[in-house]
Amino acid sequence: MSNNPFFPAGPVPPEYFIGRKSELRFVFDLISKNLHGAFYGSPGMGKSSLLYLLTYPEIWQQQGQDYSKSLIVYLNCTDINPFTPYAFWQEVLILLKDEVEDNDELKAVIDEVLEGDTIEKTDIRQILRKIGKQDKDKFLLLLIDDYDSALKTNTEYTEVEMLTFLSEFRNLAVDPKLGRHLRTIVTTFRRLNELGPTLPLSGSPWYNHYIFQPIKPFSKAEVLEEFFTSTSPRFIRIKQSLQEGVLKITDGHPELLQNAGYLLYEGLQEGKIPDIETFIKDFQGRTEQIFDNIWQFSTDEEQILLILIALSRLEGNLGKKSFALKGIDNIFSQKERELIDLEERGIIKKTAEDWKTVYEFTSSMMEWWVLREIENSDETELKKREKVFLRLMSREQVEGVTQVFKQVWKYRKVVQSFVNIISRFLGNPT
Repeated sequence: MSNNPFFPAGPVPPEYFIGRKSELRFVFDLISKNLHGAFYGSPGMGKSSLLYLLTYPEIWQQQGQDYSKSLIVYLNCTDINPFTPYAFWQEVLILLKDEVEDNDELKAVIDEVLEGDTIEKTDIRQILRKIGKQDKDKFLLLLIDDYDSALKTNTEYTEVEMLTFLSEFRNLAVDPKLGRHLRTIVTTFRRLNELGPTLPLSGSPWYNHYIFQPIKPFSKAEVLEEFFTSTSPRFIRIKQSLQEGVLKITDGHPELLQNAGYLLYEGLQEGKIPDIETFIKDFQGRTEQIFDNIWQFSTDEEQILLILIALSRLEGNLGKKSFALKGIDNIFSQKERELIDLEERGIIKKTAEDWKTVYEFTSSMMEWWVLREIENSDETELKKREKVFLRLMSREQVEGVTQVFKQVWKYRKVVQSFVNIISRFLGNPT
């Protein structure tokens, strides 16, 4: 039996990595120009896989870059618990020491810093200076995953300490001499300017040396080419109706596609030809955490917008009683910036219907997830959300939405099945 070519958890190895050609060009262009990049996107978009890919010499060769000039350190900030500047730089230097195991001079400088009680900006400058002295074209490339963890306070990390850490990090990056020997590529769930400490009234923002780049779902063309073309190593021969179901459930979301492919491949290897309902139930069980993460990482206001999108798509399809959400288009037009953020993070997409902008979920399972959140809420939770609703709409509109919530609770059985949601999307495929 051949190995399953899908990786539902963890970074995808380079030999199985697909797509992201423009993102790779972008990041190597930054590296070649001594610039710094910040990728952002929802959970499961493949941010870690992209960083992981940058640690492989063959990828550099494919991009026409000299791997030997880089000293690469990859670290995930969630592994530093609790996060503190000292713990961060300590981990960076320990990993860098492994990277330069044949360079006794540089190792000696690193050891000297690690033996101290603190690690200051001057210590990192000393190491960068040593790197540049040994080779004027050599540089330290920091691949920092889940940088969000560095942008939240904890009991050992105050907002003042955070601002100092970030400002000093920026100073290292933009130093006219030593900055030539440092590149940073970070990943977060949101744009850096939406995270971190309150900015001081004077001085440059700590993030203004980063060039932002969203990581979005794969296009339909990419999905068809990589997963449903017979010449692809990931090709899975399934019925057209099931293929359409997979496309609707995943809509290009990398981790969802990996999970779908893994399930289908395992089933076919065992001689099982799945029907769409069985597949949906299995898929739902494997991927709920992905949607929970997306929901939890959304702000209160974004959650309300997702709720309104779900309700607008449910409009007229709830029991025998129809309902309408008055003024919802005005709300969406007033919150265009927030909706663009959700779109850039691959959670929703917009289409034009009858000269009108319509928002929908990129994955039909996300729609089901949001509807389930509505179903599982109660009067107390609805009351808590009322303040957020009032920031978006009039009290009359809030009362209308409240009535819709109650109607959803009344007709729970109509919307509680994810299979029903998919069936509505696909027209009850068989």
